Amino acid sequence: IDEPAVAALTQYYRSNIPAGSNILDICSSWVSHYPLEFKDTMKRISATGMNPLELIANDQLTDYEARNLNTNPTLPYDDNTFDAVTCVVSIDYLIHPIEVLKEVRRVLKPGGKVIISQSNRCFQSKAIAMWLNMNDRQHLELINGYGKYAGFGPGKAFDITASVPGDPYNNPMFIVELSE
Repeated sequence: IDEPAVAALTQYYRSNIPAGSNILDICSSWVSHYPLEFKDTMKRISATGMNPLELIANDQLTDYEARNLNTNPTLPYDDNTFDAVTCVVSIDYLIHPIEVLKEVRRVLKPGGKVIISQSNRCFQSKAIAMWLNMNDRQHLELINGYGKYAGFGPGKAFDITASVPGDPYNNPMFIVELSE
């Protein structure tokens, strides 16, 4: 995703995750796109991701666990641990998204929320086949469906695509928020 999309996502997090939260970033890598101040204002920022070297490089994390959620969709955390769980443009790579979201629901505190960001940019060799033949609206409906089957209530979808003067096209950026 391009820099305006990253900036829009970072601002969304700033406005929607309260200070003092315990956050889990699933499918994480070398960057989580959280605001810089989160390292100091959040109680805990944990992550799971496939590449331990990328997770080591993510300086916003307080802890991490390298884990391939496609081969082991369980999360290595206690029940009711996190106030917010994020997943940045990666749900399209999960082959067991409902099982992963059931685990997310397990580790989410009552009243917590899941913030799944999505664009139409992806690594086509990694995305599940049906994803590649869907449009943006269908992606959002699919994510909401995953959430419903995982036990969440109806999701809320937001278009947070950045608008840059003089640039007629930026990467689209969408959010699906899930909660009980």
